[in-house]
Amino acid sequence: MAVYTQLSAETLADLVAQYDVGELVSAKGIAEGVSNSNWLIETSGSAANGKRFILTMYERRIELEDLPFFLDLLDHLAAHDCPVPRTIHDRSGASSRMLQGKAVALIEFLPGVSVNAPTPSQARNVGKVLAAMHRTAKDFPGDRQNSLGPDVSAHVLAECSPQSLAAIDPELCATTDIARDIADRWPAKLPRSIIHSDLFPDNVLMRGDKVSAFIDFYFACSDAMAYDLAVTHAAWSFSDDGRHYRPEVGQALVEGYESERPLDDNEREAMPLLAQGAALRFVSSRAQDWIDTPADALVTKKDPMDFVRRLEFYRREGKVVFGS
Repeated sequence: MAVYTQLSAETLADLVAQYDVGELVSAKGIAEGVSNSNWLIETSGSAANGKRFILTMYERRIELEDLPFFLDLLDHLAAHDCPVPRTIHDRSGASSRMLQGKAVALIEFLPGVSVNAPTPSQARNVGKVLAAMHRTAKDFPGDRQNSLGPDVSAHVLAECSPQSLAAIDPELCATTDIARDIADRWPAKLPRSIIHSDLFPDNVLMRGDKVSAFIDFYFACSDAMAYDLAVTHAAWSFSDDGRHYRPEVGQALVEGYESERPLDDNEREAMPLLAQGAALRFVSSRAQDWIDTPADALVTKKDPMDFVRRLEFYRREGKVVFGS
């Protein structure tokens, strides 16, 4: 959720007019995140049609041919009462449009706040909803390969020059060999569904302890459900800088998940390695973003060392944490 592309008020008004949501009242750029340009849109539409939306322009890491998968997945999950925003289709019925050579989509705005320091109760409910989403997504007819799996993470780090990695932090260079080892040992044939694969606290909206929405499904793919749990564990169970593990949060997350969908023996055995791969994924993507993000982009760079520390923790303590 960054703003790479600036759009005039007139351009935004013309775009909103293509949808049955009323006229544009206001548009505010959203600076968080690193991959797309986003705006909070308010319109004069009726309560039935909604008055607040998220407009996304797809800038990076998203192929146009993948958009129907992402947007149809939202509609599938929403139709089955999963707490996700629905796609707003334009007057022709299309779920996305082209604007200035880039794809854009209008998404339902759902109320709620993202938590900075999740409680065990909040984490437990996130685990429950994640498991329920995995079950519901099994019936989704679409399919998409994980474009950010461990092989890709290893390749991304290998392509970054040692000088570029060392300029971020000298310790970052050591992850290149670790990444290759994780990719070589990656487990196969674990139970699969469509997974979110990016379920950070800022991609979950909550009202108190209750989940009101999972958002930003633009890394969703077909992959191991336990890997999605591992990604969520890495995202929710640590201080932001990765220096402090919060066992009460991590345990509650897994317990909540297993209350809806127990892990099988193979999944449980694989969890320490899956968690290392989850941490590695964000080490590699953050390192690449740090190196490649334009200096004048309205975006906050994220430190890959936050996830190097998680990676090191899972290598030391993974078997204890997951009881494998």
